[in-house]
Amino acid sequence: MIAIAIANQKGGVGKTTSAINVGTALAAIGKRVLLIDLDPQGNASTGLGIGRSDREQSSYDLLLTDGATLDQVARPTKVPNLDIVAATQDLSGAEIELIEFDARTHRLDTAIARGAGSWDVILIDCPPSLGLLTINAMVAAHALLVPLQCEFFALEGLSQLLNTVERIRSRFNPGLSILGVLLTMYDRRNRLSDQVSDDVRAVLGKVVFDTVIPRNVRLSEAPSHGLPALIYDHRCSGSEAYIALAREVIDRLPKLKKAA
Repeated sequence: MIAIAIANQKGGVGKTTSAINVGTALAAIGKRVLLIDLDPQGNASTGLGIGRSDREQSSYDLLLTDGATLDQVARPTKVPNLDIVAATQDLSGAEIELIEFDARTHRLDTAIARGAGSWDVILIDCPPSLGLLTINAMVAAHALLVPLQCEFFALEGLSQLLNTVERIRSRFNPGLSILGVLLTMYDRRNRLSDQVSDDVRAVLGKVVFDTVIPRNVRLSEAPSHGLPALIYDHRCSGSEAYIALAREVIDRLPKLKKAA
């Protein structure tokens, strides 16, 4: 079972959209996928059709309840082979509550270990911050997928995130690797998108996925219908891009191995 955290401390870069649609694409090829919604906004849960009244068990319980297991809190979605641990607003106070625990950075890792074997891939949708929730995700993960919006300050924010990754490696999880950096919200009509893409690839090289996710209205519409874009409109440019991304993710998965 491989755990991948999808993280960037900046909001609005496509973390949740990527989590939902990569999860759907992997599930479509037969992988058993679990998406853990670790964002208090709960957008991944909403985007997969889980109403707020249907979230009796959540990622809050996974983190704060001793003995809670993935099997207890996970539930199926409308997508075959894709399950979710939903998020509620209770997560907003979780970081303060986690401070009381000695192993506050390892709560998610411990919970995932108790459910090992039930899924092939776990995707963790992180909040737009580098607080305890995101740190828990990085400690639990084998690798990090970093969505990066094609805008002027992209590299500046990425530098801060990579510094945090290095601290996580040195203190908690030496096996944490970068699965890839994903360029999102690419607009081929805008020269800035090309410039940012060129700059990021010049700095990071092959770490950057070949696939870029375009700005696409259908990607934005899909969550309001409680569906992944791949189901809402599988022919749109956004869906086609995520299908291509899933192929790249599959190619990189065998290289992941968490340090003991």
